[in-house]
Amino acid sequence: MATPLTASRLVAALRAEGCAVHEVGGWRTNNRNHKGAWGPVNGVMIHHTVTGPGTDVVRLIYDGHGTLPGPLATGCITKDGVVHLTGNGRANHAGGGDRDVLNAVIGESYGAYPPPTREHDGSAGAVDGNARYYGWECENRGDGKDPWPPAQYTAMVKATAAICRAHGWSHKSAIGHLEWSDWKVDPRGFDMADFRRDVAAALALPAGLWEGEDPMPQYVNLGIGKRYQLAPGAWDSIEFTTEWTDETRDHATGGSVFARGPARFSGTVSLQLDGLPAGAVVQARMSEYQGDEHHMDHPIHEIIGTGGDSFAVLPITKRLPSGRRMRVRLLNQAAVPVTVVNAVLTVLVWKEA
Repeated sequence: MATPLTASRLVAALRAEGCAVHEVGGWRTNNRNHKGAWGPVNGVMIHHTVTGPGTDVVRLIYDGHGTLPGPLATGCITKDGVVHLTGNGRANHAGGGDRDVLNAVIGESYGAYPPPTREHDGSAGAVDGNARYYGWECENRGDGKDPWPPAQYTAMVKATAAICRAHGWSHKSAIGHLEWSDWKVDPRGFDMADFRRDVAAALALPAGLWEGEDPMPQYVNLGIGKRYQLAPGAWDSIEFTTEWTDETRDHATGGSVFARGPARFSGTVSLQLDGLPAGAVVQARMSEYQGDEHHMDHPIHEIIGTGGDSFAVLPITKRLPSGRRMRVRLLNQAAVPVTVVNAVLTVLVWKEA
């Protein structure tokens, strides 16, 4: 148990940990303390906002909404990695939860996960989490598909580590809302045991030194679905109509774009061509687009016909700046149409902030 940090101590702890902090006007007096005690505090709770583009998510967390007045958390961590401070004191984020979970957090006495929660807001045995936990609302749709950009995830770890370090707590003082209330599913898209391991790694270093791990790449595996003819004499983008896996969600259904910046990617395109005369050439290259406008081309690979079906595996590796989109294009230099029998793209993509 601990006395809550003052607003100034919280800001100092966050900045010492390396967080980009935005103090929303009025946050230092924005709280729900008139509804009940704030403290003693025992931990930090992680949430997702269930919001998408177009929502002023910081204002939502500061003000609340028609059925739940704000603040809805201590702060809102947006996808760009900024920690927006929205409340100083009791906030409407945790609600009721399980006393066994609270005791495990206080004692930091559990393994990879706290004991299963059996309570929720309004249940007979629930205890008040709003009095006991700092809360980070983290911008995300909460559908399990919306990505957590590295800058945002790193900020979430650092902001949590900052509070734990200031109170002398370990990583086991951080829990997800789903570990507190059996009604809740947040945060979705990562595992809290992994998150706590990252908080532990940050706490094992002096404040501000943890920069996170190189994020796990996302897998993209696309194909053409059915064969098509490649006419002579013009560059033509491969339209990937089959989508086996698209973890980045950067490929529009049936579209030719397979990666959108900022990102790094590495992989291959496997091609099977029919009707390419022996010695004739089909060229392949990556091409960058700015929106729908062609921007620049990358080095050419040549596929030389063998008389029967011709096969090639082409490397595709690049860093793509923000706002750019990548396609693979083919140029049939033979005098006759060539059939693209198969095209399979397989890449690992590292999204960048």
